[in-house]
Amino acid sequence: MAVRLSTSGEDDLDVNHEINVTPFIDVILVLLIIFMVAAPLSTVDVNVDLPASTAQPAQRPDKPLFLTIKSDLTLSLGEDPVARDKLGAALDAKTQNDKEQRVFVRADKSVPYGDVMEAMNLLRAAGYLKIGLVGLDAGSSGAGAQAPDTHS
Repeated sequence: MAVRLSTSGEDDLDVNHEINVTPFIDVILVLLIIFMVAAPLSTVDVNVDLPASTAQPAQRPDKPLFLTIKSDLTLSLGEDPVARDKLGAALDAKTQNDKEQRVFVRADKSVPYGDVMEAMNLLRAAGYLKIGLVGLDAGSSGAGAQAPDTHS
């Protein structure tokens, strides 16, 4: 801010209406440096292995409908084997065309993730959007310790 002092006895001071932007630029540069340093620290690149879940099991429905993907990539609806192209018709027959019924997907640990996603896409194409993923409870070691871990 510039002020002119006069000794001639005038009380009028000229006011400079320009904004000093230097402090704003300093603050912006400091924030830029902080974000440049913090951004790489916030991303984590970690390999994951997801065979079991420690989530609390959801309450199991009275008659759950399981779609099982076996290690040889064959599908079973309940206890019955089903072909991939006949999955929609088999689901409609099992659910009496109730598209709101939740279908629990369980897969062998050796099944690739892409094949699980393909089965879920087949369910979505058939109109079944409520899908639950089933895993073993990490705290138990029994083979019958299946707990539906729902995912919509």
